[in-house]
Amino acid sequence: MNEPRKTYLKFGRDRMVNLEYSLEREILRTNRRGAYHCTTLVECNTRKQHGLLVMPIKNFGNTNHVLLSSFDETVIQHGAEFNLGIHKYDGDNYCPMGHKYIREFSIESLPKTLYRIGGIVLSKEKMFSLQSNSIYIRYELLDAHSPTTIRFKPFLAFREVNSLSVENYEANLGYREVQNGIVMRMYTGYPDLYMVFNKEVKFVYDPHWYKGIEYKKDMEEGNLYKEDLFVPGYFEMPIQNGETVIFCASDTACENPSSFPTVIDEGIRSRTPRTSFFNCLKNSGHQFYYRPSANELYIQSTYPWGGVNARDQFMALPGLSLYIDKPDIFDEVMNTAIPHIRRYMEGKTVSGFLSDICDPHVLLIIVRALIKLSDVNRSHFLNHYADLVHDIIDFILEGKLTSVHLLDNKLLYLERESAWMVAPKGDTSIIYRAGCLVEMNAFWYNSLMFEVENAKSKADNKRADYILKIAEKVKASFLVTFLNDCGYLYDYVDGNYTEWSVRPNMLLAISVEHPLLDRSQCKNVLDVITKELLTPKGIRSLSPKSIGFRPRFEGTKQEKAFSMFNGCSWPWFLGSYVDCYLRVFHYSGISFLERMLIGIEEEMSNDCIGSLSEVYDGSLPYRGHGAVSSAINVAGVIRALKVLKSVEDMY
Repeated sequence: MNEPRKTYLKFGRDRMVNLEYSLEREILRTNRRGAYHCTTLVECNTRKQHGLLVMPIKNFGNTNHVLLSSFDETVIQHGAEFNLGIHKYDGDNYCPMGHKYIREFSIESLPKTLYRIGGIVLSKEKMFSLQSNSIYIRYELLDAHSPTTIRFKPFLAFREVNSLSVENYEANLGYREVQNGIVMRMYTGYPDLYMVFNKEVKFVYDPHWYKGIEYKKDMEEGNLYKEDLFVPGYFEMPIQNGETVIFCASDTACENPSSFPTVIDEGIRSRTPRTSFFNCLKNSGHQFYYRPSANELYIQSTYPWGGVNARDQFMALPGLSLYIDKPDIFDEVMNTAIPHIRRYMEGKTVSGFLSDICDPHVLLIIVRALIKLSDVNRSHFLNHYADLVHDIIDFILEGKLTSVHLLDNKLLYLERESAWMVAPKGDTSIIYRAGCLVEMNAFWYNSLMFEVENAKSKADNKRADYILKIAEKVKASFLVTFLNDCGYLYDYVDGNYTEWSVRPNMLLAISVEHPLLDRSQCKNVLDVITKELLTPKGIRSLSPKSIGFRPRFEGTKQEKAFSMFNGCSWPWFLGSYVDCYLRVFHYSGISFLERMLIGIEEEMSNDCIGSLSEVYDGSLPYRGHGAVSSAINVAGVIRALKVLKSVEDMY
């Protein structure tokens, strides 16, 4: 007899009723159109960016806005009311306290909450449509021994995600009825908000502002944290034992509410169940896809805030496409980006989501992503992208890369601070990285050697010889410039100045497909990284032995920004770490890497469930911070798992 499969992500009653635990864990659902749903396990919003339906509004520059903040349920039996919602008010008061009725929360295909109120057992599942800005909530009354009524209260915000709502006289508090629901629009410029059920429901108009709702995370971080939400009234309907009721909140009208069950069933079939570590990350990876129109596809950098930026997009692209068997996603993202890349290389202004494509690292990161594609499908790369790499190499050789020039020794020299490892200016000193950067020049050598291969594939031996001579000079210059007597690589060199700080950029340098160091040299560098930078949550941004080490993400905004690049850990480096470790130790390194990744797997039940936060402390307790779901971190660990699995399969 087959035993039922154990749910990978499940939280029991003891965890759910403990607000100190449950309010620190969040769930995220997106629709790949920029809209999302994000809240805590017990559905008490703790950030102003939380909400049941949050979506970009075209009339406001496609910035995200919270339309429907939350949706409270009340179960009524024998005249007794049991409110399942929860909100925080002044003085650490929570009201109502519906979390005490939760018996279990699990996530497989959909987030599912199981409530027990006396003899009543009610399940609740939520699903975001991938085709529209619509979120569905499916309720099923699993057990009830007496007639039961269920009441629903919508809490409306209609405000930008970084703002707060207050009671005012400008809000339009009216509504109009539609089939099985109502539609509202509180302010000009917003879309209509349709709130509809799959069955007939009674709506009672009883308007109230719920004042002084607080957001715990914002309060802790010193941000504005208190707002007023509008509740127009409540929906009410009887529900029978075994009956299913489905609610939908959307910015578009639904002509056939009876189709909701089919929509949910089809949605479940299209999703990757979170049944393993890898599947959690794969599911999370899908959520970063962003389609602002039918002909465009980008990768969102983080949720619940953060937009599209070129550096993060192309760093994450292989992990969120090729390594999860989605090569079509790779092509769609590249085809969206290529016109912007061409405009930049033609000296034209680049606008829109990829306006930062002129940052010095980006073209080299794009080539690195194309190398990963070439490893997977060489012929596809040659047919579609070889010309782009050719033009990027020539663009750099001609000295056209923004703020970069080519030295006589053929190394790239950055004239201003690095685009990726810089803290905002303010009271704390900026992290200065200029001159010859170790990772930039390693990527440059890697790109040149890749172009040599491409030229040979096209039987263009003249170009292959020309590029190879440049690459050989880069390699010789690199070793003289960066390899120090202590066995690791300088972070950057600017004239006579050498930066001795031990940073993870040298890990990127030794992870390139065309190695600059021999195996013994690579092992020495890797040993330093392992001893000084490796943590259970990734790779530190600075060694504890280096000046300025600050491992904890705490203090003022400026101090937090500084610590991100001076001691905090980044999981995305683990993809490069696994590459290097296997290159040095081969099969004998597998068991160590598997143990190392246990620390990351533990995060599937922390912070954003099934995903990885933006940054982690570089020392105990190694907690996650910043945005709760990060594309580059998810992509980097996916790559680590996939590479490790491929080596295991070889043996």
